Amino acid sequence: MNRVRLSTAALVAACLSTSLWAQTVEVKNAWARATVQGQKASGAFMTLTAKDDAKLVSASSPVAGVAEVHEMKMDGDIMKMRAVPALDLPAGQAVELKPGGYHVMLLDLKLPLQKDTTIPLTLVFKDAKGVERKSEIRVPVLQTAPAGAAMAPKDGHGAHK
Repeated sequence: MNRVRLSTAALVAACLSTSLWAQTVEVKNAWARATVQGQKASGAFMTLTAKDDAKLVSASSPVAGVAEVHEMKMDGDIMKMRAVPALDLPAGQAVELKPGGYHVMLLDLKLPLQKDTTIPLTLVFKDAKGVERKSEIRVPVLQTAPAGAAMAPKDGHGAHK
């Protein structure tokens, strides 16, 4: 009887793991821009690839009073930045969060973000069924984007796919 229960428990755990794995979002080339003393805001950038349709719905970090998903884009001749309620992550498509485009804005910084350190960042994703999942990552703090990371468009505009 105990073997049956143990086997059933293992089967249920395997199914749950498969279900969670099917809804994961891969985070690549994450980095946050270093700040100078007194600077109260910075950005975090990365490439997100969802296995299934999902949305990035929020972010948080203990180093910031507020973390928001933002979009920068040209409105005529003016670059505008605004918070977005969610960022669509179509299944299998890499979505770049980069300077001049979508990014995680870290506001009301509690300390300077020093080059060559890391900061914790929690990303909250929502799947097509409305189920939310958190992903906690450590983000390196750098002066400029690392090799292979999303870069700002050369024309300075916030164009994105």
